Amino acid sequence: MANATWAAPEPPREHGAGEWLPALDVPEPGRQRRLTVLLRHLLLIPQYVVVWALSVVAFFVVVAAWFGALVLGRMPAPTARYLAGYLAYETRVASSSMLLVDSYPPFALFLPVDHLVQVEVRPGTLNRLAVFFRLLLMIPAAIVQALAVGGWTVLSFFVWLVVLVLGRMPRPLFEATAAVLRFSMRFGAYSLLLSSAYPKRLFGDGDRPTGPVVSATRPLVLSGAAKALLVLFLVVGLVAGGTTGGESGGSSDHDSNASSAAPAVAPALR
Repeated sequence: MANATWAAPEPPREHGAGEWLPALDVPEPGRQRRLTVLLRHLLLIPQYVVVWALSVVAFFVVVAAWFGALVLGRMPAPTARYLAGYLAYETRVASSSMLLVDSYPPFALFLPVDHLVQVEVRPGTLNRLAVFFRLLLMIPAAIVQALAVGGWTVLSFFVWLVVLVLGRMPRPLFEATAAVLRFSMRFGAYSLLLSSAYPKRLFGDGDRPTGPVVSATRPLVLSGAAKALLVLFLVVGLVAGGTTGGESGGSSDHDSNASSAAPAVAPALR
């Protein structure tokens, strides 16, 4: 099931066999219609409403799934299926919002495997202790995700302007944006208990990853320019967050919090 949105829960893995990292499949960057780029967020308003409604349901489902995972040591299949569908739907809308694809996301929770944007998760056995402390364990990845997404958002006007003028997204910008979206998706999968693998590989899968090429983002190989853009997103996100923190709580408090959080963030950047 190379592009499946959801796979049935796996049997327990052998110790040391590794964990499955949720995968994102996005097609190669191509030409985009300037009119749809110009009106992208206006066109996506109905999708934003649907994502909000699905997120309300997802909140109650994941609470139920949390109790189920504590008892069973895995996600109950019905909750896993809904949450996987919600995660994929949200990711498809985000991929259009971030100008990675030009096609309009369909109003469907589950799609065939030949759709342009796919998310593959493989819910399996969960460590009950890790489930119990999931909110605390999420903090380092949440910081990285907030910095990357926040930085991209601050610079999103320039991203939109580049795509509008060129009629396409330049390859380095595509790679950096896809890296932000993939990390955000993996963070979502971890927080929704769909994966036991901690979010990682923000800077791609290495220079020469092994395995078959499934899509433009599997494996995700970042050029030097794309990695530089990712660093820029993180720095801008940090500066934007520091500015907000300074205005609301004082610069000295923010500096203290930032320095104490830095060591915890490092594992999520790998």
